[in-house]
Amino acid sequence: MSHSSKSLFILPIVVLILSFGCYSQTNISLPPSDFKNEISHADVQVLDVRTSGEYQSGHIQHSLLADWNNREQFMERIKYVDKTKPVYIYCLSGGRSAAAAKWMRENGFGSVYELKGGISAWKTASLPLEGAANIKQMTMEEYQSQVAGTGTVLVDFGAEWCPPCKKMEPVLDQLQKDMNGQFKLVRVDAGVDVDVMKKLDIEGIPMFIIYKNGMEVWRKEGVTELAEFKKEISNN
Repeated sequence: MSHSSKSLFILPIVVLILSFGCYSQTNISLPPSDFKNEISHADVQVLDVRTSGEYQSGHIQHSLLADWNNREQFMERIKYVDKTKPVYIYCLSGGRSAAAAKWMRENGFGSVYELKGGISAWKTASLPLEGAANIKQMTMEEYQSQVAGTGTVLVDFGAEWCPPCKKMEPVLDQLQKDMNGQFKLVRVDAGVDVDVMKKLDIEGIPMFIIYKNGMEVWRKEGVTELAEFKKEISNN
């Protein structure tokens, strides 16, 4: 085969490969039905970039929350989203998720897929949402009854949709195993118990407070090491 014939043979293959490559890079906005099918796989992450109020009004199951409009919060929470796993991202109608997805792709996230039309399109397709609107809040009196009395109480203020809170779950599980009986763990849902959060002046999560004999002795916001918990719980 002549050199020119080889070139003519190779050219269509190159074009075909490039075509597939371009398709995979541009096929990033999925209609609701495809988005739903994709997030049914175990090894994916679903990210809601709306406000906490929008999230509470209805969200996709197992979605994490990082408000794109609150850039400080977004940058803090996105640190705990795994760059090596696919991320499926959505907002109300697609504008914020497109901007957030673009930033993520430019900052090391390998596979980011957007919900075309956002939650609005999801609802139009009659797909299911979860919400906390009808869940009864914890009262301040109920909270006080949990932390009162003798002994040590560790309160975990977190939420399922908070990436750093999810990172803390195995740490708290290990803490309970290692220090069984030395403290009581109380969990406050920051997505539901907003009145308690306000009265305790808690804005960022995760937040941890230790009470000893009913008195607050320590509080810390953010990801915390196992050793630090042990030290603070053991202190008299």
